Amino acid sequence: MSDKPADIAAWLEQLGQRTADRDYRPGHARMQALLATLPAFRPRLRVRVAGTNGKGSTSHMLAAALKAAGLKVGLYTSPHLLAFNERIRINSVPVPDAQILASIEKLMPAALATGASYFEMATAAALDIFSKAQVDAEILEAGVGARLDATTAVPADMALITPIGLDHQAWLGDSLAQIAGEKAHVMNGCRWSLSAPQPPEVAEVLQHANPALRFITPSHWDDLAMAGAHQQLNASLAKAAAETLLNEGTITGNRETLHRAIADTRVAGRLQHLRYREADLWLDAAHNRHAVEALLPTLKGLNLDTVMVFTREDRDLRECIPLFRQCAKRVVGADESVFDAGYPTVTEALTSELGGNPSGNYLILGSFLTVAEALQLIHFREA
Repeated sequence: MSDKPADIAAWLEQLGQRTADRDYRPGHARMQALLATLPAFRPRLRVRVAGTNGKGSTSHMLAAALKAAGLKVGLYTSPHLLAFNERIRINSVPVPDAQILASIEKLMPAALATGASYFEMATAAALDIFSKAQVDAEILEAGVGARLDATTAVPADMALITPIGLDHQAWLGDSLAQIAGEKAHVMNGCRWSLSAPQPPEVAEVLQHANPALRFITPSHWDDLAMAGAHQQLNASLAKAAAETLLNEGTITGNRETLHRAIADTRVAGRLQHLRYREADLWLDAAHNRHAVEALLPTLKGLNLDTVMVFTREDRDLRECIPLFRQCAKRVVGADESVFDAGYPTVTEALTSELGGNPSGNYLILGSFLTVAEALQLIHFREA
């Protein structure tokens, strides 16, 4: 009878953290120790994606474009919603448990010896899996910052920078300029670097770090599969990246086919719309003011009845309540002293609000954990 952990979560719990979102450990030494246990591999193309918001959507969109160009594409994003496999995909498909377990088991001795974090282990496992699959391209979404993030421990060819705002100040600094300085390191060693439009103080820091950085001009998209005006910018950054690679001869393909792949991309938890019985539900993982402000123009057109705001205990969106009141009749959350109603959990909030208005129009947001809880409740009740 084997005494090995039974599943991915059990293996990763040996590292002392249950999720990758609260265990940021700056530095590359632990990652290098993990990578030293793996065969050396570098794909034809490796892309790093950093920024405050929009990293995941942009990464998925570019992965779709590169796949449409005929490449075998490894995509690494975080965090996941319902299953760890969502973090590691090859040609849009989450890799099976067996492949992840094989990599984790191989890496665990070095991880325990060096004190590697959950995120570092996940990153190393992704790189190992991509190596075994001999992917043509890898897209690595940064976790926190870039300078000392696990994803920048390996060289890359292209860097993409999504909109930068205030987040993770404990690690990255209290000003936009400081945060931009940390994230600018995503461009280190890259042949091509592209950025979404940024606030002036951010643009100045990025341009100083890399005079060759190109700020893109957003395109207009009529038919994006993902809702939200902010997705226009993410799609435009992915498009600019794909066209740069086309123009340089790094990839081949029909330009319109690549654009269509970007437009058709859908990512769970990004203003995701679900019809639940008689109600309309919108789910988004927005967890900082920067993300809420990006959503606001779209939210104003949804005619929302209630916004349900549930953040992790180490985060707070109470400052955004006035913004939510611009687009919804009610705003509820965990703290009844500041919201229109207080509920201990997302599940109780959704159950109660639906009970009072079964055909209502609701937005649930605050974190990936919040979206995951809502999805699990919906799936459980529909089963």
